[in-house]
Amino acid sequence: MSKLLVLRMLKKSACLQNSTSNRYILGTFQRALCSSNSKPKICIVGSGPAGFYTAQSLIKGHKDLTIDMLERLPVPFGLVRYGVAPDHPEVKNVINQFSTLAEGGRLHFHGNVNVGKDVTVEELRQMYDVVVLSYGAEADKELGIPGEHLDGVLSARAFVGWYNGLPEDRQLNPSLDCDTAVIIGQGNVALDVARMLLTPIDILKKTDITQYSLERIAESKIKHVYLIGRRGPLQIACTIKELREMVKLPECNAILHQKDFEHIKDMVADLPRAKKRLTQLMVDTAFTPMDDKTGSCKNWRMEFLRSPTEVLPTQDGKKVAGIRLEMNKLEGKIGQEYAVATGNFEDIPCGLVLRSIGYKSTCIDKTVPFDTKKGIVINDKGRVTNIKGMYCSGWVKRGPQGVILSSLNDAMETSKVILEDIRNEVFKPCQRSEKQSTRHFLQERGVQCISFNDWKKIDDLEMERGNAVGKPREKIASIQEMLGVVK
Repeated sequence: MSKLLVLRMLKKSACLQNSTSNRYILGTFQRALCSSNSKPKICIVGSGPAGFYTAQSLIKGHKDLTIDMLERLPVPFGLVRYGVAPDHPEVKNVINQFSTLAEGGRLHFHGNVNVGKDVTVEELRQMYDVVVLSYGAEADKELGIPGEHLDGVLSARAFVGWYNGLPEDRQLNPSLDCDTAVIIGQGNVALDVARMLLTPIDILKKTDITQYSLERIAESKIKHVYLIGRRGPLQIACTIKELREMVKLPECNAILHQKDFEHIKDMVADLPRAKKRLTQLMVDTAFTPMDDKTGSCKNWRMEFLRSPTEVLPTQDGKKVAGIRLEMNKLEGKIGQEYAVATGNFEDIPCGLVLRSIGYKSTCIDKTVPFDTKKGIVINDKGRVTNIKGMYCSGWVKRGPQGVILSSLNDAMETSKVILEDIRNEVFKPCQRSEKQSTRHFLQERGVQCISFNDWKKIDDLEMERGNAVGKPREKIASIQEMLGVVK
């Protein structure tokens, strides 16, 4: 007997008897019929590493599901394109893997779609069986000190976006006509920013740094960079790769004070492997005489146990003239140390202050449960609290932690619970008509939706422009120009 015939018989029985048991049987059969005839359709909001890794895990784990990936910008890859330093091209090789996925037929990229403006989360929930939020962390944490909004105080995130061609940061105009810059933070992003400020221009011009920022950095007068941390060397947040690059930076001296490592050098052997290698590098740098680098007049230094308390203004009160730091001491158990202010201060004259103290995600839709303090969607292993069929992955799920590869394990966790919920029929997958497709929906609203083939046209043009000047690519930093390329 066919499923269709059985369904008709059950409907007739339900109409005649209208019993609770018949309604239950009918509902169960309808769900089974829908599941057997339908292919789950998934929407992923965000096309950075978290989005692509989640898509990859889902496609590997289910042979029939399809994915629409929505991205606010016309171009894909998020943090890989706009967050990785230009002199780290090897980190961007993951783009090849993502591109293969996007061209495989089951993942459909839709760029230039602003979720929360062009389409709401609730509308997406009506069009898809599953909605995954993986749009990253686009807002900055602030210092919350006097003078923070003076001209010359910038976020490291915006500075990175500026030299990487992020359209919203194209007009940043950083102050590079001073001799000293202070970076608040000692993580990888802080070191990336310091390296970009101090790397010889002949090296930078061979990378995919934007031409407008290359020209500005070529004219920069910055010779000294301070990296400020509120705790000690054992609590430093960077990885050894980034620190080693800074130590080996051409035409630049590294300054680490011996006094900061006197009580640490004998502890190195007992540290965990990764921390041991990192700490040993700092100790070696501190206790090794500086090389006489030919023509060197630049340097960078790490200052530990200091917290910014005020950005000092120029006499007219408009620009940065320096920063005031309060000295700290460490208290607490080993491995759980925290900084305690001592009441002693020092001032560092400077003309540029970059805060690199972390990012946070923002809520794109009021219907989404969101922890504003932590800057994350409220979730349990990727399942959004109290909303069936909605999930999250990446920084919006766990906070801005780890490197790009960290998103892989996180994405696998989220995709695992999604696939589990599909198998257990937590929600009911049903066919969507063409009129309900995302592209058709957005076209009716006048949104110019960018496909992955459209992106490849932009990609080709960027590489062509870069090749003309001896660079791997010259990024287009204007959304309007991007859209014009594919019209």
